[in-house]
Amino acid sequence: MLDHVRLEDILFLDIETVPQYPDFLKLDEYTQHLWESKAVSFCKEEQTPADVYQRAGIYAEFGKIICISVGFIHKQPDGKLAFRLKSCFSENEAELLTGFSDVITRFGMQHNMQLCAHNGKEFDFPYIARRMLINGIALPTILDIAGKKPWEVSFLDTMELWRFGDYKSYTSLKVLTHIFGIPSPKDDIDGSQVAEVFWKEKDILRIVRYCEKDVLAIAQLLLRYKGHEMIAQENVRSATNFGS
Repeated sequence: MLDHVRLEDILFLDIETVPQYPDFLKLDEYTQHLWESKAVSFCKEEQTPADVYQRAGIYAEFGKIICISVGFIHKQPDGKLAFRLKSCFSENEAELLTGFSDVITRFGMQHNMQLCAHNGKEFDFPYIARRMLINGIALPTILDIAGKKPWEVSFLDTMELWRFGDYKSYTSLKVLTHIFGIPSPKDDIDGSQVAEVFWKEKDILRIVRYCEKDVLAIAQLLLRYKGHEMIAQENVRSATNFGS
């Protein structure tokens, strides 16, 4: 599977997003109206748009990115595979996105780069591109896919690969890591808790750790798809300074 893809050319990534404000009442009146129009499609009968505002983080128009973690595979002198992680994170989204753009530009100068994420084609990649445009940041070439033919788009998606052409179902990273015997990245928090950890606990480093675990899990999953052994934990390094 994917015999034509060089592991060293893949930049694995994951993003963490939150609603733009800690609660619905912080929105200006017109944005509240826009959210109400959006929320009507999924609100349950007993719920109000304010009740479901925590879901705003999954929509690029109402949410923002607080962390993008990336990782790449490389071979050590002993021939074993190793993994290097780096995260761009900030409460200032424009600063974060500019840093991410610099990272993938540098990586692309040295590799025939492909971006890989789980459900990346439907979430991570378009979300990043939309938020870049909203923040007035030029799209990196790899994300500027308008007018490109499908085979010219350098995206890999571990969820799409698992479908084998079957578009009727969604298979989570949590399920796939379990069935492939990959250590779960959800051993602390999961995506549904990110907004609370960010807005209430103010613990962005906890979110960064979680995001980096997801990136490693995606890389391990792709290795399993290709029939390779997983990367040993002792060969995983993060350039992120988590402090004490």
